[in-house]
Amino acid sequence: MPIEIVRNPPADIAQALSDGIAGFNRATIADLEPNELEVRFHVVAKEYVGKLVGGLRGACYWNTLHIELLWLADSARGSGIGRKIIAAAEDFAREQGCELALVETTSWQARPFYEKHGYELMATLHGRPRGHASHYLRKTLTPPT
Repeated sequence: MPIEIVRNPPADIAQALSDGIAGFNRATIADLEPNELEVRFHVVAKEYVGKLVGGLRGACYWNTLHIELLWLADSARGSGIGRKIIAAAEDFAREQGCELALVETTSWQARPFYEKHGYELMATLHGRPRGHASHYLRKTLTPPT
């Protein structure tokens, strides 16, 4: 049985792999939310003149907000825009039925920012990238009152 690395697999192979794990998951947990219900979104912050100053890319699935990235221009840091972006993402996630939030950040990025906003460290992977660390944080998203 040959094993090979394929950097750009044909669409049918990529789809077969995705379908295979999705089928396994559904067979194991019958009421698991299907991958097709994933909601991808962005939160965007612009100055009044339309210049992008920050934003977040996220996804909602399996009752979890996955924060994929959060970026702020230097001019926007410390202004409260980051707090507003994260709050908007969490509010949107709650509307999608999310109960948890998950984020990965690196040692030179935003761990203190996330902790300030209620995220708790779950794990640290030292040496990723070399000479640094990746931090994995979570937060319980309480339903709106």
